[in-house]
Amino acid sequence: MKSNLAMDNKNYKILVIDDDLSIRKTLTSYLKKFDYKVFSAGNGIEGIEITKTELPDLVLTDIKMPEADGFEVLKKVKEIDNRIHVIMMTAFDDMHSTVKAMQHGAYDYIEKPLEIDKLKNTILRALEDKKMSENLSSFISEETDEFQIQNTIIGKAAAMKEVYKKIGQTCTSRVTVLIEGESGTGKELVARAIHFSGITETKPFIPVNCTALSESLLESELFGHVRGAFTGSIRDKKGKFELADQGTIFLDEISEISPNLQVQLLRVLQQKEFERVGGETLIPMRARIIAATNKDLNQLVREGKFREDLYFRLKVVSITLPPLRERLEDIPLLVSHFLAKINKELHKNVIKVPDDVMEMLKNNCWVGNVRELENALLQAVVLSSDDILKKENVLLQKPDPGDANSNVKFITLAENERNHIKTILDAVQWDKNKAHKILGISLPTLYSKIENYKLSPFTDKAE
Repeated sequence: MKSNLAMDNKNYKILVIDDDLSIRKTLTSYLKKFDYKVFSAGNGIEGIEITKTELPDLVLTDIKMPEADGFEVLKKVKEIDNRIHVIMMTAFDDMHSTVKAMQHGAYDYIEKPLEIDKLKNTILRALEDKKMSENLSSFISEETDEFQIQNTIIGKAAAMKEVYKKIGQTCTSRVTVLIEGESGTGKELVARAIHFSGITETKPFIPVNCTALSESLLESELFGHVRGAFTGSIRDKKGKFELADQGTIFLDEISEISPNLQVQLLRVLQQKEFERVGGETLIPMRARIIAATNKDLNQLVREGKFREDLYFRLKVVSITLPPLRERLEDIPLLVSHFLAKINKELHKNVIKVPDDVMEMLKNNCWVGNVRELENALLQAVVLSSDDILKKENVLLQKPDPGDANSNVKFITLAENERNHIKTILDAVQWDKNKAHKILGISLPTLYSKIENYKLSPFTDKAE
């Protein structure tokens, strides 16, 4: 009986590149047992030539090789066909090589001596990811496919297509953008898509959570300060506007800034310059501002809680993200996307979603939107012991039998976010560098939320 390493009887092509003949022969012999069509090369130049002619589905390449090393192979393979997955192999495990490999598009990075089970799982995940991408591409129309930004914003609903159009229209200029939508709908992802899809892609993207700091600290964080401006300011400090330079500053939860800061921000938008706290020198403001809110700013203006002139300055272009309950047809796509992402992060292989589980997901209310869906899938994958997403492992918000007036037991958005962050931190054994990438937030923002929610490995989730 063959291992599940051979998938759906598809004769995948795998290329092994290694200057060590024994490793090359061992890998080639092992992979051929599963009916893969296997090619091998003793150096990077030969491997690149084979890639050009055979277009393999997967390349396993050593890093330290003569003539052309693994990084050169990775670069050339991606130039030939960006859809080819590349797994890097090396006996030299160091952070720099790992980061460099992943930055340049490697699917994964494994150490020598190779552990056969780890190698098998990594190959399986790589080929399944490729298959899922191919299925997704064939499922989505050409029009929708071109709107799919960096495989992070997923959806084919009409409302999402409007979002994609706005991203395309705004990424080629430095126009100020206001992103509105409920918590968990992906506002920072849209901000990043605007930044990295256009003229600012090589410039800094600086996110600022306006709820994470007090008014005085937020003022210093945004504008910087000079030495002696207040107790403890022992040196000059650049603020986020300066650090963003000609890139993008993303002001999340803009509705929470104080009236005083609203006045200062309005002045920055009008005059395109600012001063550090305690300073006297005017500094040019070159960055593009993208702001986001989960509240109705127009309503806050009517209530006198937000300046109308600032509101219109921020809303030069407005993007409204739909809640998940208004685009339920996107749930299968989101499930495929999140499972691929979660499997890769956690080295799992949960790839089968029974019809009744998918229907349950499509019929849920999703108070916390896409973030809640990802959280539910993450928990299910953590709890899974095989490759099937089982209904009993998908922990959704349950009806409250004690409440005759409600069919659903709701929790607040803050509690939902707290639970989501705690789940991911626990899943990655509190590796904060991994966690902030999975969450899609900056490392300082993660530390701030850990402190605000008083999280630790020993705290429980909110009930």
